[in-house]
Amino acid sequence: MTTSGAYAFELGDSIPTEDTQSSAAQLREILIAYENGEEIIVLDEDNQRQRLVLAPQLSKLLRDILSHIEKGEGVTFVPNSKQLTTQQAADILNVSRPFLIKLLEQGQLAHSKVGRHRRIEAAHLFAYKRMRDAERDAALDNLIGKDRELY
Repeated sequence: MTTSGAYAFELGDSIPTEDTQSSAAQLREILIAYENGEEIIVLDEDNQRQRLVLAPQLSKLLRDILSHIEKGEGVTFVPNSKQLTTQQAADILNVSRPFLIKLLEQGQLAHSKVGRHRRIEAAHLFAYKRMRDAERDAALDNLIGKDRELY
C-alpha cells in the first residue's frame, strides 16, 4: 500500500529478521498466557520492576500484530481518523482505483471532497470493508449450503 507518513507508519524499517520473528513469537505466547487480565511484571528504562495489566482489547491487538511479525510480514498502521486518498483506499480494499471511484459515486462508501480530490476517512473505509467481508462470508456460506443439498 502506498501511503504518506502522515497517514500511516510501518512497524520498523524492514522486513522482520529471524530474531525479530522469534522474539515476536515468544512475546505473543506470553500475552496469550496472561490474556485473562493477570499482572505482568516488566522492567522499565531504569530496570525497576513495574506491574502491568493489559486490557483484553489491547492484548488481542498486540497478539495480532505479533502474529504478523512472527510470520515475517510487515505491518502498517492506519489511524481511523485519517483521510485517505482514493488510491490508498483502493489499495486497502484490494480493488482498482476506478472501481473505488464507482463505489463513491454510487454512495456505497462515505467520502468528502478537498478541492477536486476525494478523501475517505479510514474509519468509514474499514466499516465498509467489514460489511463487504460479512456479505461475502454469508454468500459463501449460502453457496456451501446449496452444494451440500446436492449431495
